[in-house]
Amino acid sequence: MFAFILRLSAIFIALLVMAEVAWAGDAAQTGAPVAAPVAAPVAAAVGAPVGTAIGAPADAPAEAAPAATVLTRMEAQEAHQGVTNDAKYVYAISNSTIGKYDRASGRHVASWSGDPQVFIHINSCEMVAGQMVCAMSNFPNVPMTSSVEWFNPVTMRHVRSHSFGPGHGSLTWIDWHDGFWWACFANYTASGGEVGRGTESTRLVKYSPDFVERESWLFPLDVLKRFGDFSASGGRWGRDGMLYVTGHTRPEMYVLRLPDAGGRLVHVRTITLPTGGQAFDWDATRPGTIWTISRDKAELVQSRLP
Repeated sequence: MFAFILRLSAIFIALLVMAEVAWAGDAAQTGAPVAAPVAAPVAAAVGAPVGTAIGAPADAPAEAAPAATVLTRMEAQEAHQGVTNDAKYVYAISNSTIGKYDRASGRHVASWSGDPQVFIHINSCEMVAGQMVCAMSNFPNVPMTSSVEWFNPVTMRHVRSHSFGPGHGSLTWIDWHDGFWWACFANYTASGGEVGRGTESTRLVKYSPDFVERESWLFPLDVLKRFGDFSASGGRWGRDGMLYVTGHTRPEMYVLRLPDAGGRLVHVRTITLPTGGQAFDWDATRPGTIWTISRDKAELVQSRLP
């Protein structure tokens, strides 16, 4: 009798299990609620990659970028667009004005001012063969036109010019590297841009010594996103063969390289800067060190890269 009762109990339990399985299958087909699986990370529930902090900006870097270390700050009222330097002086750039400062004392020693109707927007300069070579455009006027302007840094006089005319965009920086001119033509989604051509059309153009165009590249998509509605304000080739670029407002420097194939530059890494974008220059006396500007504080800032 006892064995018979045990057998009936086993049959009853089996029937219950079968009924529960059948109910669960029907519920899954009809959309009825079923028992929840083991909880997954919250990020997965909202469609974010596992490990992404909820509420973080969509363009936030996965981890903090290495930061530059400030070495020197120098007051300069012309620190509005960019900066260049030589062994003795630092030069602050502001559209139609360039200020010259003693790098040891910070003392203002000379300046140049041009007709603002002609020298509309000098954005950056660098020293090449003893001359100050500057990138200029007519920003924010359209159609955009650009030129290269040469200055004698000793006399602080303008000496010659080369016009690119309209075409690629607004020239923001030019760099002499490896026997070629490398020029960045900015395009803007914000005011100052031309209809049908926004930030995504910003390009790097390689020229021969006499400005014959050889090649050109677009910028990485993720870097364009960091530019926002503006563009690349500063750029220099480094001794390591990488291209270092700054935007308009973010305190960041983007390290890029030429692609192995195709027409778009490759983003290698990002460096955090103590200042918000604009044109910069390599320090003439200290490798691995740069000069940037702080618009808000009207300062020239010397920093060591990580």
